[in-house]
Amino acid sequence: MKDFMHLLSQNLEANLHRLNPWWQGDAAPGLPVTRRWLYPIVLKNILEGLAPVTVVRGPRRVGKSILMKQIIDQLLSDGISPSHILHVQFDEIPELLETEETILRLADWHEKKILGKTYNQAAKEKTPAYLFLDEVQNLNKWAPQIKFLVDSSSVRVMLTGSSALKIEKGRDSLAGRLTTLDVGPLLLREIAEFQGQERWKAFLPYNGLSPLKEKQFWLDLRQFGEQHKKARLATFRSFSERGAYPIAHERKDMPWEELADHLNETVIRRVIQHDLRFGEPGRKRDPNLLEEVFRLACRYVGQSPRQALYLDEVKRALNANIGWQRIFTYLKVLDNSLLIRLIEPLEIRNKKRRGASKLCLCDHALRASWLQEVIPIDVDGLERASHLTDLAGHIVESTAGYFLDSITNLQVKHFPERAAEPEVDYVVTIGEQRIPIEIKYRKNIRYEDTRGLRSFVEKSVYNAPFGLLITLQDESSVDDPRIVSIPFSTLLMLR
Repeated sequence: MKDFMHLLSQNLEANLHRLNPWWQGDAAPGLPVTRRWLYPIVLKNILEGLAPVTVVRGPRRVGKSILMKQIIDQLLSDGISPSHILHVQFDEIPELLETEETILRLADWHEKKILGKTYNQAAKEKTPAYLFLDEVQNLNKWAPQIKFLVDSSSVRVMLTGSSALKIEKGRDSLAGRLTTLDVGPLLLREIAEFQGQERWKAFLPYNGLSPLKEKQFWLDLRQFGEQHKKARLATFRSFSERGAYPIAHERKDMPWEELADHLNETVIRRVIQHDLRFGEPGRKRDPNLLEEVFRLACRYVGQSPRQALYLDEVKRALNANIGWQRIFTYLKVLDNSLLIRLIEPLEIRNKKRRGASKLCLCDHALRASWLQEVIPIDVDGLERASHLTDLAGHIVESTAGYFLDSITNLQVKHFPERAAEPEVDYVVTIGEQRIPIEIKYRKNIRYEDTRGLRSFVEKSVYNAPFGLLITLQDESSVDDPRIVSIPFSTLLMLR
């Protein structure tokens, strides 16, 4: 391990000054004008939140670092003294990962060399210090250091991370001191802003899930979608064509082929080559296996493949007998990287439903870039390629699962087919109430398509007074008062 004196080496100090140009009165690099939906929530938490630490986690390249820099820019604009702000990007200065108690030693250095006083003294003078630590999850024992720092010093801290597992482990030791916020690829209303369309407000308030329990809420959401139909459909067409990564809409002039290469290199391969390297100590790591497991997640997106399928496909691709436990470990690596979410089967009355996890990808553009297979999901695109309708349905099912599971505190499961009960794509639980959700992504909806919803609603033990049918077109509906039909593009207006 490198010692404290090395930490204060001339080269490292120069790097820290470059990351914090405001210390010298220099301008920071230019930032995008558009701000992610999470921006005001993060800013409020940093300034006046009950917890001294705010963590923003999400997949790589969704704008976490830009969000952090925009918060810093706002604090400086509001008159916060430049010396009171420390910004460190741990993936930009790899030698920091090898230093003992890096965060605490950086805090010591910042107090003595830049701030000129302790954090406690600054807070006492009502001018607190702010620490911004980017991609902190790979730092050795980061959570105990943050805990010690905020327990001994009055300082406000913002962290970002791309590993759900490592952030979750840190949250355990930081109980009561930390607020965790999740951010994924762009929401539909954010894409609307990039496209110059009308940007609507989120239909569901950020805090509170109780409105979801009311059938009228979903009827109102459908009406909300009708009110914004022109902007919604135009934006959804852009989403269908280019996905929801910020770069795809910041650089609308970038050809799809170039964008696909960029996503493969900066998102997917970054996880395969970098995140796997920082896995559990002592465990053999195989990037070829992780790459193959991700390919299968893309190929069977929105579905629940059985163990036998994974085993056969991996054996065929890698010409090796690899056990299920290793394959499942690599699925969890992808889940922890937040590239996918594994939606588990629903459990009721402590009885486990047999079935595999459903694969939900954070953005269908990653599937298109990795498999080099573009599948339209908008109405016009599917009119021109109707033979892709079934595959588009799987992609929409995947997107809907990731979208719903990203709503804070919302429990999302899938309901596998059983002997006496048909499958339901998703079941969300709010308190004691459940809402079954079925996705039928085709032009013509038949009565038979709602069999799973009707079966679920009719069983009093599930406590589901109504169900949702997610459709391709606005006009699609069913003649059943217990079922609310909502176009998929309107569902995406929920947040």
